[in-house]
Amino acid sequence: MKYAFIFLLVLAVEQILSPILDHNVNYVARLVILLEIVFPEMALTGKLSTEIAIHSPASKFFDLVTKKMHHVQNICERVHAGKLHEGDDWHSVGGSVKHWTYVIDGKVTTSKETIESIDEKNKIVIFKLFDGDIDQRYKAFKVIFQVIENNNNGSGSAKWIVEYEKVNDDVEAPYGYMEYFDKFTKDIDAHLLEA
Repeated sequence: MKYAFIFLLVLAVEQILSPILDHNVNYVARLVILLEIVFPEMALTGKLSTEIAIHSPASKFFDLVTKKMHHVQNICERVHAGKLHEGDDWHSVGGSVKHWTYVIDGKVTTSKETIESIDEKNKIVIFKLFDGDIDQRYKAFKVIFQVIENNNNGSGSAKWIVEYEKVNDDVEAPYGYMEYFDKFTKDIDAHLLEA
């Protein structure tokens, strides 16, 4: 029922806007344009994810991210600096704010970060990024990190999900963060294997 309503709504909008739409554009592209007109928030929000195999023990990887994050500036090539901005504990949920300087797409980027939640059982931590370069491009920016353990040997994979809302249509989705998290994961994995 919901999809029928959306379809009818899109058809109605197409009839109204038909004189100004470029009819040389294929039907799928026209439908996307119409959906963005009818539901502009859909074009501004999104979700990206990447999953990287890790060879170090999944429990150690999760422990570093949740309890020793202040060390990543010494481990990860693209993390230039991290400092505690507010609070007394680097790893408290909602109780501290960290200020990070790192490289995305070859550009030095700054933001602040706080931990929204930690699920020890499922090895999931949710970060909220804000301020600095983030607020110039995104209204909301959440990073969900999960370590998925392989039952055979304790290794597994690291999964990163970015949920975002852009400030406007001109802002690109944060694809650079996917590449950043790939490199970040490989740097931590290599460090843990050496330790």
